[in-house]
Amino acid sequence: MSENKYPPLKTILLDMDGVLWRGYEPVIDIQVLFEKIHQLGCQAFCVTNNSTQTIEGYLKKLSGFGIDISPSQIITSAEATASYLKDHIQGESPVYVVGEDGLKETISRYSFNIIEESGADQPAAVVVGLDLKLTYEKIYLASKYIREGVLFVGTNPDKTFPYAGGIAPGAGSIISPIESASGTAPVMIGKPEKHLYQLALDRSGSLPDEALMIGDRLETDILGAQRMGIRTGLVLTGITSRDGVQKWQQKPDMIAETAQDILENL
Repeated sequence: MSENKYPPLKTILLDMDGVLWRGYEPVIDIQVLFEKIHQLGCQAFCVTNNSTQTIEGYLKKLSGFGIDISPSQIITSAEATASYLKDHIQGESPVYVVGEDGLKETISRYSFNIIEESGADQPAAVVVGLDLKLTYEKIYLASKYIREGVLFVGTNPDKTFPYAGGIAPGAGSIISPIESASGTAPVMIGKPEKHLYQLALDRSGSLPDEALMIGDRLETDILGAQRMGIRTGLVLTGITSRDGVQKWQQKPDMIAETAQDILENL
């Protein structure tokens, strides 16, 4: 990637699923990757659409690979969703959540009350993310509340995500039937929308063209960064194949097998 049209690089934004690991299996030497980022004099921020884990969960997972970073360097769609709710509904309001415990815990920490069954107070918002225990009842209640005029927020649009055994259904596959049943599109928080990128830029003190986003999905990681004016590096360790890149209109700035290969070519 030619550097002459860019200012010096200050911040590396890393997607995690498909870039650092698939499920619990690393796809690269993660410790070496972070050492390289440090050698480049850059800050590292992990920016993920995955809403199923808390910040603490990711810190623990990264620690298992020998990585010690601060909580502020991890930005999840759950965290960005809770931040969005704080700006748009009253504190301590009830929120109906279709999602995993990580999403519920994160929203609770922002002083919202989680509703999980019928007969409770009318919620101020419905939040939908990846839910491994999705039921018809959850789809029914979520769509019912949304039809009654409740704010509908989706954590992220990913229809699939890379897993150890292959490709698994993602949050977009959970959001879709609720959107269909309610007749309402959600406010989407995760990539390719701006919320996660902007949180990372604000925390790092970087301008968009001083940052590089490394991801494995063209329609989320890469597209969102391109819209923001952030440099892009696509890796082939996750969802996207080289054939998929050929069909993409605006090519990433760099394409390589792994995140480490991207950094070696800076």
